[in-house]
Order: sequence, then structure tokens, then C-alpha cells
Amino acid sequence: MSEAKKPDSPLTSILINVIIPVAILSFLSKDKYLGPVWALVVGLAFPVGYGIRTVIRDRKADFMSIIGIISVTLTGVFGILKLPPEYVAIKEAAIPLILGVAIVISLKTPFPLIKKILMTEALFDVDRLKTALKEKGNEAIFEKRLVGLTWGFASSFFLSSGLSYVLAKIVLKSEPGSEAYTAELGKMTGLSHVVVLVPVMIVMFFVMNKLFNTLTELTGCELDDLLAAHHREKAAKAEPSVD
Repeated sequence: MSEAKKPDSPLTSILINVIIPVAILSFLSKDKYLGPVWALVVGLAFPVGYGIRTVIRDRKADFMSIIGIISVTLTGVFGILKLPPEYVAIKEAAIPLILGVAIVISLKTPFPLIKKILMTEALFDVDRLKTALKEKGNEAIFEKRLVGLTWGFASSFFLSSGLSYVLAKIVLKSEPGSEAYTAELGKMTGLSHVVVLVPVMIVMFFVMNKLFNTLTELTGCELDDLLAAHHREKAAKAEPSVD
């Protein structure tokens, strides 16, 4: 049996996606170093390359990873083309807004996006979850509860959209293509993980907590029994050891 690929540590992700790009954009954009354009290219190459490497390694196109790669790439393209800061502000707001709207609209389709994003095999033992809901006769109730959870989940994207736009408008003031503008992009990237990510994560925490409570109530199972990590751990212990 092939060994499962271990996910990177949160520290590695923060280092590559935040700390290194912010440092390059903030301190190496001077002409005597990389200059504004190359600092932008090199700085944003880290999160883009990391995202692509993760997709290739895991051999599946993670939805949020793809969105992240597109967003960072567009920021770089806008900067290189010296488009007005308003373009970046609109892009920062548009991506989470479109995602939030798409998540809500998908409720009217046979394939709600909330299931694709949250109800994944990486998080839950999906087979056991479906079986437990069916045995309890709570499949229809779960689908109704999913509507409320979807609106809660989508609201985190709407909040991200508004905060991202305001942050970009406040921070990006200099002429595109200038050293100051590149440094401001670095500042915006760093601040976004406090100004935007923290409030959004708080909303997500309440949504996930409600989802967990709903699942344990409707399946009659303990949360640990529904989580994929618990299932993999039990499967690993059940495998005979090989000397």
C-alpha cells in the first residue's frame, strides 16, 4: 500500500504564501535590488508555484487552491501591466463575491457547492456519513439544514468581498509600477490575513460548529466517528504490521 502524502505544516504555508512574498514586495522593490516589476514577479511566484505544486502533488484540483492561484496571478498581471489600483480592489472583491453568489445559486442545482467544499473525503468519512443519515431517515432533514448552512458559509465570502475591497482602496495609493506601489501590494497582502482572514475565519468557525452539531444530531454518531482522520487512523491500526 502506498504511503499517504502528508500535508504541509501550517507554518510552511504561511511562510511561502505570506511571509516571503510580503518581505520581497516590501523590501526588494527598490531599483538597487529587484526593482518594482521583478519584485512583483518573484514575490508572487512563491504562492503561485506553491499552489501549482500542491495540485500536482495531490493529483487533484482543489477548488480553493485554484481560486487562490488565479487571484494571485491576476494581482501580478495587473501590477505588471500597471493597471489602476481600482482594478486590484475590484478583483479582490469580485472573486469572493462571485464564489458566495455561486454557492447560493448552486442550491437550486443537483450539485450544491457547499458539499464539494465542506463535505469532502479529506474531512469526513463520507460513506459512513451517508449511511448513518439513511439509516436514521434524516436525509431530507439534512438537505433542509444544508440551506441555512449554505447561507452562513456564503456570508463569509460576502464579508471577505467587502473587507478586501475596502482594504485595497485604503492601502493602494501610489502609481502602479512604482516602488511604492509594489511595497503597498506587500502591505496589503500582509494586512489581509488580519483584516480579512480573521473575521472570515470567525464566521467559518460558527458555520463549521453548526455543521458538526447538525451531523452528530442527525446521524446519532460521535463526531470522531464521522471524521476522515479518525477513519484512516482506525484503518491503519487494523493493518497487520510487516517486519
